[in-house]
Amino acid sequence: MSERMIKYSILGTVILSMGSHFCLIAKVWSYHQSSLDLAAVVSSAQAFDTLIIQEGTYVIDPLIIDKPLTLLGNNYPTLHSKDGDELIVVTADSVNIIGLTFTGVTTSYLKERAAIRIVRSKAFAIEDNKILDCFFGIYLEHAKRGLINNNEIRGTATTEAASGNAIHAWYCDQLTITDNELEGHRDGIYFEFVDQSLIRGNHSHHQLRYGLHFMFSNDDQYLDNNFHHNGAGVAVMFSRRIEMINNRFTYNLGNSSYGLLLKEINDAEVTGNLFDKNTTGIFVEGSNRIKYTKNTFHRNGWAIKFSGGCSANEITYNNFTNNALDMVVSTSLSDNQIHHNYWSDYTGYDLDKNEIGDIPHYPVKLFSYILDLAPEAIVLLRSFFVDILNFSEKVSPVFTPKEVFDASPLINPVK
Repeated sequence: MSERMIKYSILGTVILSMGSHFCLIAKVWSYHQSSLDLAAVVSSAQAFDTLIIQEGTYVIDPLIIDKPLTLLGNNYPTLHSKDGDELIVVTADSVNIIGLTFTGVTTSYLKERAAIRIVRSKAFAIEDNKILDCFFGIYLEHAKRGLINNNEIRGTATTEAASGNAIHAWYCDQLTITDNELEGHRDGIYFEFVDQSLIRGNHSHHQLRYGLHFMFSNDDQYLDNNFHHNGAGVAVMFSRRIEMINNRFTYNLGNSSYGLLLKEINDAEVTGNLFDKNTTGIFVEGSNRIKYTKNTFHRNGWAIKFSGGCSANEITYNNFTNNALDMVVSTSLSDNQIHHNYWSDYTGYDLDKNEIGDIPHYPVKLFSYILDLAPEAIVLLRSFFVDILNFSEKVSPVFTPKEVFDASPLINPVK
């Protein structure tokens, strides 16, 4: 049965293949303008058949796939929604959707319409598809052990209220989301109650809100992704045991923008990431036992801002270069470890030539304290007056926290 193949073409031929023997089963008319033919072919197919859809445009009603099947496009045929509704709804295990183009799913304020919806399915694959200007791209609910790989999902969202997410996952486990191109939605990737999953090598940019947004999701990995020019950057909330490694967070700019927001995160690792040209590199609130290691903070407004309830964190072997403010603290960091970081504005010395500064570095400036009280004072950032303020506080600290310092600052950047 695994060798069985149904082939449906514009020329109107359905062929059953069993090994090297072929027999003509039926004649089928072209369904360029018909929503019935494709549904009929899917209905007549047997479990684990492969349906090859030839090049063309097919206007269809929502297509329900309730058996294991593979839908394979030849030269990216287009499935266009007849009435703006969803295109494919999968309710079976072991369904593969490969090489198709999806268009025409319109905005709804009553239903989260998606080009592809996976419902209570497992062992599925969505690969090499193009989803263009659809309300939601791929919507997963109660799905397990699925692969979403190498898809192009592009939207033209203009307002958050009228836009959906490129990839939306709710109550899922063991997802693998890799090498997708995501643009022009509310959120590029959205996770809620999604555990033990991998997000790797994705390019999420120009989203109205977040390049990546996830909540209440544990034991997930986010590796080698590129997030840039998003409305508010990346938000990670109310989750445990998260690994964020070798990602790029760049050009997330605005009054409420940051490269990465961490809120109520525990037992996580933030390693080897680049934070470049963000309003705020990382904003941290209520997050504990996080290791920040070998990250580069370059040309941000604020490199790291700590706000409330952050304890037992470790900040080591990071590069802080040419940021307006390297660290802002509005909470006690007395039980956090800050050591062996490189600070481009460190003015100490290394007499014993061991590449570690002989005097501590205090990264919190008096001006950051003033900004918390009067944000409009930012216009004075590069003024001589602010330089005098920061220098006087450095000589005789009164307002800045004395427990926030790097006792062993590095003389050279971490490689």
